[in-house]
Amino acid sequence: QVQLVESGGGLVHTGDSLSLSCTASGVFLDEYAIGWFRQAPGKEREAVAAIGWSGRTTEYSDSVRGRFTISRDAAENTIHLQMNVLKPEDTAVYYCAVNIMAYAQGSPNEGAYDYWGQGTQVTVSS
Repeated sequence: QVQLVESGGGLVHTGDSLSLSCTASGVFLDEYAIGWFRQAPGKEREAVAAIGWSGRTTEYSDSVRGRFTISRDAAENTIHLQMNVLKPEDTAVYYCAVNIMAYAQGSPNEGAYDYWGQGTQVTVSS
């Protein structure tokens, strides 16, 4: 059974940094494409970052590019999302998701992912 667990969320101030982690059981994350998404109150869930199956390709939404970095730690079976220079508009529940199709690239499309975590809350105060 595949399970994803996000951690690292919290309450921070504008300009601070946070590092989110997505740890898996039942699947080796370094073999598949992973995406990070977020959902703010009253808004639809949106893509934030993604990494392809090989780890060589990454993509980011325009709103976080240059501030967020997605990376994988194969030894820990974990995907990280380093978030720097946080803004109040980054406030949301953050989710990780895995696409278990072989050789998949990262995608901003929610439908490309098969398993999701429960989310971790990130709140950025002004």
